[in-house]
Formats: sequence, C-alpha cells, structure tokens
Amino acid sequence: MIYTCTMNPAIDIFISVDDMQPSIVNRTKEQDVQPNGKAVNISFILRKLGVPSIAMGFSAGFTGRFIEEELSKKGIGVDFIHIDGITRLNIFTNVISKNLEYKLVNPGPTVTVSQVKNLLDNLRGLGKGDILCVSGSLPVGVSEDIYLKIAKEADKNGFDLVLDSSSPAVLDTLFCKPYILKPNNDELAAWFGKKNLSKSEIVKYAQKLVDKGARHVVVSLGADGAVYFGEKGSLYVNAPSGKVVNTACAGDTMLAAFIVKLMRTRSIDEILKFAVAAGSSTAFRPGLTDFSDVYDMAEQLKAEDISQWVKRPK
Repeated sequence: MIYTCTMNPAIDIFISVDDMQPSIVNRTKEQDVQPNGKAVNISFILRKLGVPSIAMGFSAGFTGRFIEEELSKKGIGVDFIHIDGITRLNIFTNVISKNLEYKLVNPGPTVTVSQVKNLLDNLRGLGKGDILCVSGSLPVGVSEDIYLKIAKEADKNGFDLVLDSSSPAVLDTLFCKPYILKPNNDELAAWFGKKNLSKSEIVKYAQKLVDKGARHVVVSLGADGAVYFGEKGSLYVNAPSGKVVNTACAGDTMLAAFIVKLMRTRSIDEILKFAVAAGSSTAFRPGLTDFSDVYDMAEQLKAEDISQWVKRPK
C-alpha cells in the first residue's frame, strides 16, 4: 500500500483577475477551490492512475473535514490525526495583464508533541512492501528532526520512504537509504550552501545524494525538465513547451507519476519522460492533470544520458 503524509495540508483557492490594484475592490474572473497539500496531491494523482493510497497527516476544523471528505469521495483512504484550530487556506492569484502569479500561503494550526507522537505510532504499522510519501511544509509545533525519526522507522520496519521537502534536514536521513528524494534545483542548491547551481553542479550534488544513500533522486528543473540519478543510472529529460497556468501542484504530479511508473516499468527513459510530461500537464492547467495529453506529450520528450558529466566528490 502507498501512504501519503501531509503534515500541513491546505485548501487552495486559485483565482484570476485582469489586473490587481491596491486599495480597490479587485473582482475575479475565475475561481477554483481545491483540497491541497503536497502529499494530498500525490494521493489524487495516484487515484487517477488507478493506484490506491491512504492519506495521513494532521487535520483541523471545518477546512480539514473538507479535505478528508474530498479524498473519500475519490475513493482514497483517510487516516488523519485531528487537532485543534483550522487547516490553512492559501490563495494563488493569476494576474492576466501582467502574466504574473502571486502566492499567499498561511502557516496553519499548531501541532502538539503528543500529536506528533501519535503520528509516529501510526507509521509503525507500515512494513515491507509499503511506500510512505512525506511531502510539504511542516506545521507549527513540528521540528525538522521529524524527517529523521520517520526515516529511522522506515529503515527499521522495511517500508520505502519518499521525501519531498525543502528542509536541509532531509540530508540527515541519507544513511537510512530513502527510496526517492525529489528536490528542485533551488532546494538542492540550498542544501549544499549554494545560491545557484550550474548544470554540472546539479549533476554533482544529485549524485552526491545517491552516493550517501538515496536510492532514486529526481531533481525538478521547472521549465527545463528534470534530471535523475540513482539505481537506474543517470538521465536528463527536457520539458514540453506550453503556457504555464499553475505551478503549485506540478512537482507533486511529477513525483506521483514517477512513483507509479517506477512500480510498473524498468525503463528509466519511459519513467522520467512520463513524470515530466505529467508535471507539465498540471502546470498548463488550473487544476491537476486528467492525463488526456500526458501520454502523447511523453512520446515527444527527449532523454539524454548525462553520466559523462558526473564529477564525483572527493
């Protein structure tokens, strides 16, 4: 079974306006309300691909209930720990005249020490053959050492751990051999104390994650595609061209598609092309992809072996 863990889920409100000015009423043209959170999105994408999952994490108030209800409607299992407060609401505004996207993201409710313990207790029920996807930001009250605690549980109990977090604490989990890491290029740079990375440096540091224990590493390069390093070698895949509408869920879609294809095929070319195409399809629309264009899009992408660019750290 695949489990997804969103410790700080959200309801995301996507709106578009012709223009936005201060101190006046700016009327929206379109709106879309979606249950969200990075691992919540992974569950939704898995369901679209016919793969069952159980969504875990923390849920608070009427907004948390809405997210659980929407997951249940799609046939996704829910096993959230209920806490005080309300699950956060975020607003993403597309200003058409300026071709800009503004993102307003709230911190969310506070989680107690005992509630963190309850989550870890629940994870101890996972075992060999299970996959746990931990994605997204941490809520108030949860320290970054949670990733290491979860990684140790994965190592002890034999389930595969997928991590998608900007926290440098992810590096502390490498000795536990996480199954998949999915940083973007900015996150990878920050982990190694850099502001920006050249192409060769992306290769260098992605490979370093593998050398230190990660089994599969996918680095999202946004409009430039993605690179892969791991048990299946190394590879670069470009991204298709298109008009970006919503970047908020593209990385989650790419990761979910990568997980499913990794389960179903041995070809890393096919796996990464499909994942990049799926992420791009979500970026080109207001909500998550329906996969109507993903398969054709994947066939048009090009894969390039970049093993010769690797400079192993001394």
